[in-house]
Amino acid sequence: MALPDIEPVSRESTAEIIARQLRDAIMYGSLPPGTQLGETELASRFQVSRGPLREAMQRLVSEGLLRAERHRGLFVIDLGPTDVYDIYSARSAIERAAVIRIMRGDNREIAAAALDETVRAMAAAADDDDPTALSDADLKFHEALIAASGSPRLIRMARTLLIETRMCLAELQRTYQAVEERVGEHNQIIQAIRSGDEALVLSLLEAHMEDAVQRLAPGTSLHATAAP
Repeated sequence: MALPDIEPVSRESTAEIIARQLRDAIMYGSLPPGTQLGETELASRFQVSRGPLREAMQRLVSEGLLRAERHRGLFVIDLGPTDVYDIYSARSAIERAAVIRIMRGDNREIAAAALDETVRAMAAAADDDDPTALSDADLKFHEALIAASGSPRLIRMARTLLIETRMCLAELQRTYQAVEERVGEHNQIIQAIRSGDEALVLSLLEAHMEDAVQRLAPGTSLHATAAP
């Protein structure tokens, strides 16, 4: 008996649910950098035993979103200039690889259309004066760019980096004098994809990453001979 419309049921464990909620809280700043996570308080808030809570927190340690300090406990990571450099240099490598796959494939227009949608969301968020939605749309642009590569490994590699990027975006958006400047950078990348100019797309993407690093960590550059 064929069941073409039946899909596997996804059942999240308690630890997965807790990890997802903690991840979102870190990403959106509800748990700011440097916050200590207390097991007793969190277990009470989630209304769970410490077993699944510890499993969830260890997942975030392995993802690099929490750090363990001996005899002190677990803390949300802080992002200093060295971290900013590391995040954006890693993202540059991943997104560069994604762009090359897109430009040498046959779905440039599909990729551009997906990116167009995220930029429209950025513009709408700016009109509504909604900085959270603006940063979300900015992040979705880069998620869509990587997804358009069709590479599950690039997508997987980018996951934690994009969460860390979201932690940076609240600070980044305060450095732009006008939202149009931010939207314009993304539109230039889309136009270059549509034109088929791989070298231009890569150049614009590199400049976009470098600009973010210099805004977030003045005096730091992806072009430096060594990490800060």
